[in-house]
Amino acid sequence: MQRPKPVNEEVFFDGRTLISETDTKGVITYVNRKFVEMSGYSAKEAIGQPHSILRHPDMPKAAFEEMWKVVQSGKMWEGYVKNLRKDGKFYWVIVNIIPKYDENDNIIGYTASRKIPNRDMIDKMAAQYKEMVEKED
Repeated sequence: MQRPKPVNEEVFFDGRTLISETDTKGVITYVNRKFVEMSGYSAKEAIGQPHSILRHPDMPKAAFEEMWKVVQSGKMWEGYVKNLRKDGKFYWVIVNIIPKYDENDNIIGYTASRKIPNRDMIDKMAAQYKEMVEKED
């Protein structure tokens, strides 16, 4: 699936339950109606795709490297994320990601839920992320 070209237009997240689930490799296995509404991808388009289809180019690789370290260790990760919609617009969320376990306590995937971000914190995180992206290869 081709990623859209970013458009500098924000779509504001209203806080209603936005859920996605992935396997251990980050491939989408489930999305709810709010995910479809916010991302612009239908469930059929999203399921089977890497969750990184939502990665906005303003997001530093290091943020996701840290997220993977935390969730693969079995802990919850929370962070500010700028997501890229199918139409190229963006939206900010606070993401909480928790591991999903099977009956033998093996991690079998991850569940992500989102909260409304604080506008002042978005400005701070955007500046921090910009610095981090500028230092990437």
